[in-house]
Amino acid sequence: MRTGIATVCLSGTLKEKMRACAIAGFDGIEIFEQDLVTSSLSPEDVRKMAADLGLTLDLYQPFRDFDSVTEDLLAANLRRAEAKFRLMSRLGMDTILVCTNVATATIDDDDLRAAQLAALAGLAGEHGVKVAYEALAWGKYVNDYEHAHRLVEKVDHPNLGTCLDSFHILSRDWNTAPIESISADKIFFVQVADAPKLSMDVLSWSRHYRVFPGEGQFELAKFMGHVVRAGYTGPVSLEVFNDVFRQSDVERTAVDAMRSLIWLEEQSAKWLDTNAPGVNRGATGAVAGGPSAPGRRRYPMELATLPQVAEPAGFNFAEVKAADTGVLEKVLGQLGFEFNGRHRTKDVQLWTMGHARVIINEQAPAAAEPAIAALGFDVDSPVIASARAQQLKAPVVPRKSQANEEVFQGFAAPDSTEIFLCQGNPDGTAAWTAEFGQGLEVPSGARTAVIDHVNLAQPWQHFDEAVLFYTSALALEPQPYAEVASPSGLVRSQVMQTSDRDVRLVLNLAPVIQQDGADAGTAPRKTYQEHIAFAVDDLVATARAARDRGLAFLQIPENYYEDLDARFGLESGFLDTLRDLNLLYDRDADGEFLHFYTATVGSVFFEMVERRGNYDGYGAPNAPVRHAVQYDHLHQLTK
Repeated sequence: MRTGIATVCLSGTLKEKMRACAIAGFDGIEIFEQDLVTSSLSPEDVRKMAADLGLTLDLYQPFRDFDSVTEDLLAANLRRAEAKFRLMSRLGMDTILVCTNVATATIDDDDLRAAQLAALAGLAGEHGVKVAYEALAWGKYVNDYEHAHRLVEKVDHPNLGTCLDSFHILSRDWNTAPIESISADKIFFVQVADAPKLSMDVLSWSRHYRVFPGEGQFELAKFMGHVVRAGYTGPVSLEVFNDVFRQSDVERTAVDAMRSLIWLEEQSAKWLDTNAPGVNRGATGAVAGGPSAPGRRRYPMELATLPQVAEPAGFNFAEVKAADTGVLEKVLGQLGFEFNGRHRTKDVQLWTMGHARVIINEQAPAAAEPAIAALGFDVDSPVIASARAQQLKAPVVPRKSQANEEVFQGFAAPDSTEIFLCQGNPDGTAAWTAEFGQGLEVPSGARTAVIDHVNLAQPWQHFDEAVLFYTSALALEPQPYAEVASPSGLVRSQVMQTSDRDVRLVLNLAPVIQQDGADAGTAPRKTYQEHIAFAVDDLVATARAARDRGLAFLQIPENYYEDLDARFGLESGFLDTLRDLNLLYDRDADGEFLHFYTATVGSVFFEMVERRGNYDGYGAPNAPVRHAVQYDHLHQLTK
């Protein structure tokens, strides 16, 4: 599959955008007209630079408001078009995008439109240019790709064809199956974009909220499957208007964009296999074979696939890094974790409670406060899973190992959290723990503890990137996002999880990070934290034992418990226990949820939870309470 991207997707100058696209591995680019108009590069410079970078110049766009106009305006439009055709000749480009008219259309007549498009196609033919006619979702008279293509067929000129844009088609819920009936030689260009499902006018939706494939909710694999079946072999190019992307680092955004097309290519191949006519499915509906199965139908467009991996089987460990580890050690001990010793060659400690493992990494800069640094996941084949992540543009994180030590496959997530892939044992143990020396005798806590979930704060400019990363590289499924009120503003929260819920990541779009003490030369203090949650069988007993060891709980206000009583009518003794131990509570039709939080250490805190019945949530009604108490505590410290 030939990959492309419109320069409008990225921040920076045209020169910076072109270099970033080449670094990310794109085959070609679309030149957005404004990027060229505002560039210091001449068209000849752009042409040479593209050739030097190995990029093809696939599309010049957009040419707006051409059809459905009066005769005098048509003449002006043709003069404007001829000027652009001459410009394209200097660029070495042969295809232009022409959008259906929005602003100047005054005559709703398909015969007139066809005649005007025929005039444009004839002029384009004289200059060796192909016109890709695209139906804008908000076009005044033509907003349906099938309508646009009927006009192309009516004109029947070799220099006039159709541009299919997934946003304009899927935002209007147009049926994509008819794409297959379009002749391949009449599909001049294909653009793709994803988007969240929103209730708003289509123009605003398009201009501000498009995202890269895999970061929204459109059925892009199905769309692409129909395009492939039609026999199209040209570029599949991203056209994404997004306020955040156009303020973010250009090279990083380009890599995220390329990752999205790699993911889309794989998903499209899977859709084609699953929906092939006469495909052999088993009793469960699964397809016999896969993207590389013998007898797979072949199409003119070859779709590459990635190494196939199963979703993670569970958390192997969580790692917290800090320069001064004393407070962390104290908190873990108070929770009931046992110190299992230091690594024989690295400055790290191992603390465990049942199958929950926490590594304290002492290899941090002198001023660094405690923060989540890495997560380990149990996978069937770490090497294959790592190869998949690398093909998805994940940067490798090497970890030095001595002889007879476990070699972890690692790569970095968009928020810089290091992800390590581990070969877990069926009984939940890990061979690498033998590399740690003998620990200290510490009173044991709840022996059945496991890591329940990890909450990671995401920078505002990389939230969508993180969703795609964990979907594509770790096979986690994104759940519907929620918004939680906090004193710093609404916090967007997105759960990523495996089908069996053994791995749950909660990605939170962090409010703007404020700094304290910058003038004094101290490290900035984050106003938003991350945390690791551990599940136990008996939270009340765990909390009492932790209190006896002197644990500093997050102090829950009395107003919360009065409201809890009003909502649930809890038995008075149970409510008193919750109040006494600073426990929070939630209940739904499937079960109950008890949890408590520790005070924050640096930017990290811990949560202990107990799930009763089939409760599957995270105590969402309690989140505003936690945010408010943490915010108040933080600001008390900074006064």
